[in-house]
Amino acid sequence: MSSGDSNSPSSSPASSPPASQSGAGGDAVADPSIPRAQPATSLSNPPVSKGAEKDEESAPGQDDPWTVLRLLTWTTDYFKRAGIDSARLDAEVLLAHSLDVDRLRLYIDHEKPVEAKERDSYRALVQRRARDRVPVSQLLGEREFWSLSFKVTSDVLTPRPETETLVEWALSKAKAATRNGEAQVADSEATLRIVDIGTGSGAIALSLASELSYAEVTATDLSKAALQIATENADVLRMGERVRFVEGDLFEPLANEVFDLIVSNPPYVARRDEGSLPPELSHEPEMALFSGTDGLDVIRRLVSKASDHLSPGGWLGIELSPEQADEVEQALSGAGFVEVERRFDLASRPRVVAARKPLDETS
Repeated sequence: MSSGDSNSPSSSPASSPPASQSGAGGDAVADPSIPRAQPATSLSNPPVSKGAEKDEESAPGQDDPWTVLRLLTWTTDYFKRAGIDSARLDAEVLLAHSLDVDRLRLYIDHEKPVEAKERDSYRALVQRRARDRVPVSQLLGEREFWSLSFKVTSDVLTPRPETETLVEWALSKAKAATRNGEAQVADSEATLRIVDIGTGSGAIALSLASELSYAEVTATDLSKAALQIATENADVLRMGERVRFVEGDLFEPLANEVFDLIVSNPPYVARRDEGSLPPELSHEPEMALFSGTDGLDVIRRLVSKASDHLSPGGWLGIELSPEQADEVEQALSGAGFVEVERRFDLASRPRVVAARKPLDETS
C-alpha cells in the first residue's frame, strides 16, 4: 500500500462483515474466568452484563482442572459473545502461542492441565483480543503469508490471504514470459524488473523475490515506519540484498526508472464506509486503509502514472475491493492500457484488475 501493508481489507460488507465498534457485540462482556495461581479476581472493572453473569455461573469450579480443551471451549464461547467471527481459530492460535506449541499439539494434549503461569500469559492475550479487539497478528507479532513468516506491528496492515491472488497473478506473468520466450513481461530472465508500490510489511515484494531468483525487485512506501518493518522482514528471510526498499509516494522516488511488472495493493477503503468496518482495523494505520470518499483516490493516481514507469508490453496489477473492479477497468482502458483482465480470490470475487502497456503506440 502507499503507506501500509500488503493486504488492505475490502470495503465491501460482503468481504468484511460489519462489527460493533465497542468490540463486545453489544453489551459489555466481562473478562474470562481463567483461574490464576491465587483465587480468581477480576482483571478489570467493566460493567457486567447478564450474558457475562451467565459466563461466570457456567465457569468450572476452582477445583476443576483447566485442561487445554476446557480453556479452548471456554475461550471460544467468550470470543463468540464478544462478536468475534473466528472465535475457535483465534482461541487455538493464542493458546498454542502461550504454550509454545503448534495447534496440532493442542488436540494431542487436549486433556493436559495448563499451568498457572501459562494461563496468566494466555489470559492477557484473550483480554486484549476480546476487549480491545487487537488483531491476532499484532498480539503474536507475526503473520504467515505465502508460506513465509512476516513481522507485523501497528505500523503496517496485516498481510491477508486475498493478497496472495496478486502474487499468483504476478508470478503467472513473469513465468509465462520466460517459459514462452516472449517479451510478455521482460525480454529475458536476467532483465525482469519488478516494483511493488506501497509495500507495507514487504509481503508481496519478498514473496515474489522468493519465487523469482533472477528478478530485480524494488519496493516503495510512503511510511518510514512501514519500510523499517519491511527491511527487518527481508533480513530475517535472508533477502536483504534481493529487494531494494525506497521511501516515497507511489513512483516519486523512482525518477525515470522503468519496470517490466508493477504490482500494488494500495489503500482502497472508502472513507464513507468507515463506520461499518471491523473494530480490529482501528489498530492498523489509517493512511494504509483509506483513499478518499469512494476508496479510489490512490488507485486513480497509480493508473495515471504507471505507464511512464512500464516497459512496452509490461503489466500493471492492482488489488482492490470487488465492487471497484468495473471502474478500475474503465480507468485502465482510458489510460491507454490493453488486455485488461481480472483475477478472482478464493471466494470467487474479483480481487485483482490488471492490464498491459501496449508494445507500441499503435497497439
